[in-house]
Amino acid sequence: MTEGKRSGEGKIALVTGGGSGVGRGIARRLGAEGYLLVITGRRADVLQRAATDIAAETGGSVRAIACDVGDPGQVVALFDAIRSEFGRLDLLVNNAGSTVPPVPLEEVTFEQWSGILAANLTGAFLCTQQAFRLMKAQDPRGGRIINNGSISATTPRPNSAPYTSTKHAITGLTKATALDGRPFDIACGQIDIGNAATDMTQKMSSGVLQANGEIAAEPTIPVEHVADAVVYMASLPLTANVLTMTVMATKMPLVGRG
Repeated sequence: MTEGKRSGEGKIALVTGGGSGVGRGIARRLGAEGYLLVITGRRADVLQRAATDIAAETGGSVRAIACDVGDPGQVVALFDAIRSEFGRLDLLVNNAGSTVPPVPLEEVTFEQWSGILAANLTGAFLCTQQAFRLMKAQDPRGGRIINNGSISATTPRPNSAPYTSTKHAITGLTKATALDGRPFDIACGQIDIGNAATDMTQKMSSGVLQANGEIAAEPTIPVEHVADAVVYMASLPLTANVLTMTVMATKMPLVGRG
């Protein structure tokens, strides 16, 4: 990258789940790199506050569009708005997601299962589908998609069958997207995050259930480290791709026996 030149200058990026947590951190960093941002999520008030704050912090353009990414009609409307306002999309970050209470597998309700499937997997697929349609048709052609896989895409926690299932599936979606996008200059990669410090991971400091049945505190990392990794992935030319990357707290109990 040329010194002084921002990697996203003039490019259009969409970050799902961009109003809080990891998504907001990624959006803020992309905005600092010059991307024209669209952030989406289900809560319009949270989104608008985030858009205002990010624009003030980065001096960039941030558009907040409320959308439930698990709803096909709302996703179509989201991408219609992007097409109408910007005419193209250079980067999609599929970050939106949710979880369910950590209960034994047999106690997970069908409603909980269906809800997390819609938020974590169906939403990523629907946004990817619409991004393909736009990226194939735009000039210059192509773009990049980055999926938030989580370390649960490879290694489950106890009592996490619904979340783990969706995140394993995200890996399959990432690989299929990378393959199907290859002829059209659409690159797709996945970032697997281990304990970024957000409201969702606050409980890590007080202790969470481990595979051996113990309760143990786990270290976290600042969201900024994750955002930096996403910016690196996004900064590559479309002839290069980071297919998978794991960014995690060095001492978290993932590798080996904990």
